[in-house]
Amino acid sequence: MTAEHLSADLAGKPAALTELAQRFPRWDPYAALPALLGDEPVSVRFLALGPARRACEVAAARLRRGGVAAHADFSSSVEEPPADPETLVVAVSLGDGQRELHSALDRYVGRSPVIVLAPDEDAVVGRYADLLVPLRAGEERAGLGCRAYQHALALLLLLGQRLGAPSTGSSGNFPGLLQRVANASRVLLESAPEWVPEAARLLDSPDGVRLVAPAERLASAEQGVRVLRRGPIRVAHTAETGEWSHSDRYLAAVTDYRALLFAGSTYDQRFAEHLGQLRGSFVAVGATPGRERVPGVALSVRYPGDGDPDVSLLAEPLVAELLAAHWWRG
Repeated sequence: MTAEHLSADLAGKPAALTELAQRFPRWDPYAALPALLGDEPVSVRFLALGPARRACEVAAARLRRGGVAAHADFSSSVEEPPADPETLVVAVSLGDGQRELHSALDRYVGRSPVIVLAPDEDAVVGRYADLLVPLRAGEERAGLGCRAYQHALALLLLLGQRLGAPSTGSSGNFPGLLQRVANASRVLLESAPEWVPEAARLLDSPDGVRLVAPAERLASAEQGVRVLRRGPIRVAHTAETGEWSHSDRYLAAVTDYRALLFAGSTYDQRFAEHLGQLRGSFVAVGATPGRERVPGVALSVRYPGDGDPDVSLLAEPLVAELLAAHWWRG
């Protein structure tokens, strides 16, 4: 596992997404869903760890907006909600957390319909599945599952649509969404030499880096933190943009506070004002409501489609992942 392997994994994102998009409509990962469920599920329980669980939280929140009882749990939790044929269980593995998923799924086999999203058809956790959905992200030599995370989140958005979640952004045209994200990823990769070194300089601090995102896209911050901790082993934490002024703001008063802001929250401007008053600095990714740039930003990283919430969800983690590769190389 090296920085070079991570860089190669990230460089392969556009091609992997394009290949996934081109599988449709011949390949439908959820074609068996009607036969599996019979009727709409009364509830949906998502199980995962780390960024995979955050991706599940996105899917669960969207289903709740569509009137479906859905929640995302740690697969390591010892809680055992009732299992029955009307509870759909969706387990997600990016390649790790297998032991915890096995223990959790043991409670549901033969009692609830189970869908498993896993890196490939040979994943051991797939033996628990009534429906196994391979992520088709290809081999990732760095072992950090950056492409696997992106594909898992995309396929969870598609599952949400099939179960009644309302469409947002580009999600109504799934292959088109994947192609837009592939294009956004390609632009970020090609422009990386222009912005990555400057962003790394601005965010370098002995107190680590905070990744700040709106509640709907906190999964992006969680994925970035995971790669920063496991690759270059950097101190990194997440914060929700609106909550930031009631929590992390106080840390900014006593530390060399640097933040990577995934823009798009109605609270972006308040975050920027408060952080500026405390002499902290931040780099913004994407657009903020009503403005091209967040006021007071030290550097703004833009990409095609960054005004679309679904494109942002799937594309923006690449910014933190590229920073991780840069810092890892030293």
